[in-house]
Amino acid sequence: MDTFSTKSLALQAQKKLLSKMASKAVVAVLVDDTSSEVLDELYRATREFTRSRKEAQKMLKNLVKVALKLGLLLRGDQLGGEELALLRRFRHRARCLAMTAVSFQQVDFTFDRRVLAAGLLECRDLLHQAVGPHLTAKSHGRINHVFGHLADCDFLAALYGPAEPYRSHLRRICEGLGRMLDEGSL
Repeated sequence: MDTFSTKSLALQAQKKLLSKMASKAVVAVLVDDTSSEVLDELYRATREFTRSRKEAQKMLKNLVKVALKLGLLLRGDQLGGEELALLRRFRHRARCLAMTAVSFQQVDFTFDRRVLAAGLLECRDLLHQAVGPHLTAKSHGRINHVFGHLADCDFLAALYGPAEPYRSHLRRICEGLGRMLDEGSL
């Protein structure tokens, strides 16, 4: 029996095309203003922390590629019931984590990097389970890279520390997250 599928071929082509086009210009077209502002601040904080423009760009590019491929899988109805349930859990956990991050920023002396790191790693694991066989090992590596950076306790400590420019980056990130939570886009 021939297993050729035009739908599968089209999905593969779209994923390949998206992986080549994850540039700032494409993100601007596909992402709303608030999300774009949050991503820009995350890039700046990462660049400051790593002292590497290249590493910051790689992390953000990986984040965008994973998000676009996930959107493509959802749009193409490629995920089954259990995988969709895992994605709902992922979204719920990500929302709770965003609220926690904003709360830590707003209320002095409440920050606990272990809480944020554990929550981010839980989100990573849920995402891996949800997209399982639908993404390549390289895409799973991208997920690990993004969440590994975001859950780095040293990065979180710097971000939530009193020093500039991290304090300004965190304030703008949390303002954006707050708007996204209010709008229901997160």
